[in-house]
Amino acid sequence: MLKAQLRALLRDSAQNGERYETRNLQRSWRRFAAFAYVAEQYGYRYDGLSSLSPKGSPNPYFAFRRLPDAPERAAWSAQHYPAAPDGGPLPGMRPGGSRLRPLPEVRHKVDLLHARIMVDYSRTHRRRGLTALLVLLVAMLIPLSQTGFSAQSLLVCGAVWLFFAALWLTGLAIARHRYRKYSRVLRDSGVDWPSNPSR
Repeated sequence: MLKAQLRALLRDSAQNGERYETRNLQRSWRRFAAFAYVAEQYGYRYDGLSSLSPKGSPNPYFAFRRLPDAPERAAWSAQHYPAAPDGGPLPGMRPGGSRLRPLPEVRHKVDLLHARIMVDYSRTHRRRGLTALLVLLVAMLIPLSQTGFSAQSLLVCGAVWLFFAALWLTGLAIARHRYRKYSRVLRDSGVDWPSNPSR
């Protein structure tokens, strides 16, 4: 996954693409933050949630904006890490094992990228849960309309819907806690994020 993601980034860079957009394919938000750091070394800075994704998507796209000095950054990284696209060491990462383990000197930058990503991802939960609850309600009404709206069937469907609503509320509470936690990390580090909350 990482190899394909990095090659897509380098392809967009070679074509002077203004934005690079991708999902988290690393199965870890911390590794995705490490990838965001690597992307910056090739000229693309993390820029928040992408408009490619429907609002509330459980697996949203994230955008990376091309930097003015992208060609210089990409050339430097290609010179010093020529084997990176083929599985070799990556800029700022430890060699061997997992390729997305930050070196101590860049860990703080990766931690701040992780905080920005978590703030953005936490903002997707509310819309995502509401959509799922509405879909579930419609899905339960379809068989009920064919079998009849008996008191017992309504009670069962109501209990099922309330169970998933409780799960959504629990997830929402977790997302809000995560949002506050990582917003505080960014604020304490002097990072204004998200700079445009309506984005």
